[in-house]
Amino acid sequence: MQTNLADFIRGTRDGDEAEAILRACVHCGFCTATCPTYQLLGDELDGPRGRIYLIKQVLEGAEPTRKTQLHLDRCLTCRNCETTCPSGVKYGRLADIGRRIVDQRVGRPASERLTRTLLKESLPRDWVFKPAFKAGQLVRPLLPKNLQEKLPRPAAAGAWPTRTHARKMLVLVGCVQPTMAPNINTATARVLDAFGVQLIVAPKAGCCGALRFHLNDQDGGLDDMRRNIDAWWPLVDEVEAIVMNASGCGVTVKEYGHLLAHDSAYAQKAARISSMTRDLSEIMPQFEVELGARLKGRISKRIAYHPPCTLQHGQQIRGKVEGVLRAAGVDVTLCADSHLCCGSAGTYSVLQPELAHALRDKKLQNLAATGADEIVSANIGCLTHLQSGTTTPVTHWIELVDRALAGQPSSN
Repeated sequence: MQTNLADFIRGTRDGDEAEAILRACVHCGFCTATCPTYQLLGDELDGPRGRIYLIKQVLEGAEPTRKTQLHLDRCLTCRNCETTCPSGVKYGRLADIGRRIVDQRVGRPASERLTRTLLKESLPRDWVFKPAFKAGQLVRPLLPKNLQEKLPRPAAAGAWPTRTHARKMLVLVGCVQPTMAPNINTATARVLDAFGVQLIVAPKAGCCGALRFHLNDQDGGLDDMRRNIDAWWPLVDEVEAIVMNASGCGVTVKEYGHLLAHDSAYAQKAARISSMTRDLSEIMPQFEVELGARLKGRISKRIAYHPPCTLQHGQQIRGKVEGVLRAAGVDVTLCADSHLCCGSAGTYSVLQPELAHALRDKKLQNLAATGADEIVSANIGCLTHLQSGTTTPVTHWIELVDRALAGQPSSN
């Protein structure tokens, strides 16, 4: 694709990156076949190719409009198009650049500004989110249905293991996960403890930065990333890896090296942090033989696995969770169109509820068709979003493994 960038962006870091991405695109349209919003809306501008053209026009000097902003807002950034693209177009990065510039030039209605401000100022801060979440649970029946969906009922976390091991790994507990689903982190610690790995939490680490970054507070998102690097850095020589059990966080931390490459004070540290980061599904395969021996026959339920977009498209990790579960003797299956997004996509389900619900309901229909007794996934956003539309239990896959190791019935 030929480009002629405008003076305001030409020669800048973002401009050079955007130009390289645009030039890689051959506008073949393969991406439209796997774009969830294009499938729902049937509008070229609500597919990757159309959005690429919109961003190209803005970067070449065209004045963006509210309509430009709307089409970019409707993008889930699921990155399915990146998996499909034969030319390797890094659409996600182009979308980040385009959205930032459009938001700088196109004002939003007051209601949208308020919602986005509340999201980016409250969700990444545990001391704000936790009491607000608990207060919301108390008045849950009085709230609108779309807010009730974001307030799962209280869940017990269980005990964090106290044994020490020679093998140690860091874990990012995340921002909303400890409040919304606290058992995911403790289950991760218990399972790894069972295989001789001690999980360490750096108390000052918090939100991975994705939330603010993708709400176009990119400076704030980068500050969150720097804070995590500072929290982890004194421990990096003591641990084997930094474990992520929320794939949305994992894909972001793996990109720290790229996102902070321009920061001379953090570039080298960020690159090392990214190189040490592993999704939990990349850690567990080393224990498959022992896992299979210990769990043989313990999990009798039929399980459907929903692979998050941030895992299968963002991190390009496919098959590992299923492999671990099958090694543990689990009857696990993927549903039809498992490559498509469930509609959660970070804050997307709050900002674009109609599209998010349509995608969720289609996903749940496909999951139900598997006849599964339980649905498992690997990201807190997907878990909460899917559970809001079904009575079938939706949990993190590591919780299933944890229950089995503890000898609890598979019907729990």
